[in-house]
Parts: sequence; C-alpha cells; structure tokens
Amino acid sequence: MGGGKRDRLVELARQAIETTFTKKRFREPTGREYRAKRGVFVTLTKDNELRGCIGYPLPTYPLGEAIIRAARAAAFEDPRFPALEPEELGEVRVEVTILTVPETISVKEPDEYLRKVKVGRDGLIIRQGYRSGLLLPQVPTEYGWNVETFLEQLCMKAGLPREAWKREEVTIESFRGEIHKEE
Repeated sequence: MGGGKRDRLVELARQAIETTFTKKRFREPTGREYRAKRGVFVTLTKDNELRGCIGYPLPTYPLGEAIIRAARAAAFEDPRFPALEPEELGEVRVEVTILTVPETISVKEPDEYLRKVKVGRDGLIIRQGYRSGLLLPQVPTEYGWNVETFLEQLCMKAGLPREAWKREEVTIESFRGEIHKEE
C-alpha cells in the first residue's frame, strides 16, 4: 500500500471519530481494497502515551467497516480510559494496524518460542482457558523488550502469571501488522 493509501486509512479512522462529535455524515470508502475482510487495530496516543486501542484480531469485517468500528471503539469504548472529549481531538495521534490472520506457533518445548518469535515483526496472542491477551508487533519495539520480556508481558496482558507462556496448555499465535500512522 503506497503513501496515499496510508493517509486514507488513517484519515478514515480520524473521520470516524470526528463525525461522532459533529454528527456529520461522511462517505465511507467503497473501493475494492476496503471490502476485503481484515483484522484491524486502531491506536490513539496523546503526548506519546496510550489513549485508546481497540481492534479485531480476526478478519471479521470488511477493512473500511473494521477501521470505522475500531476507531470509534478506541476513542469512546476502551475501558482503560474515559471517552475522548472533543477538545482532545487535535491532541491525539491516530495509528491503524492492518493484521494478517493469526497462526498458531507450533513448539515441542516452550524455549522454542524464544527462537521462533521475532521482535518488531510478530504480534502475539496468548490463550489459556477463557483468558487471552494480544500485543501488536510495534509494542515490544516501542518498549525495547527482548522476546522473553515480550512473552512475559503478553501473559500479564491476559491476566496470567509471567511464566505462563511455558505451560503446555497455553496456545500462542503470531501475526504481522502493517502500520499506518499520523506523523
């Protein structure tokens, strides 16, 4: 996806948030590339701090609809933050991450994860029972984590002990993300 496309994806997310405040209608994109179902996350930052992040790890919705839904949810429904206020709109930076379909990482021994996961390339999902957690590929890079710390933080995100990634009953999936962000 070229630079123009990149700007349109982020602009779509921003418009979805803005029009929630203004109640103005906007034309949803109709191009073929917006109709393919894709996993998407929209991340909002303010003063280089997380302000909201919601998305769909699986290709549940067409790309255009997924971006609109995720952007509005990140702004107004992320339970970690109060709903975005209109005066914050100029202060937030919008980032859209388009995901590949997650695939289970097959290992015989847990230490194999340390070789198979690549920081900066892989996003991860961990599942054990009813608990799950997801971290986007850019997260460990932003925090300077190595693979082991990435796996530990993933466990904590799922509400599991730090070492849970070593358990046999745990499933870890990886995916890649194409990042589009406002500068």
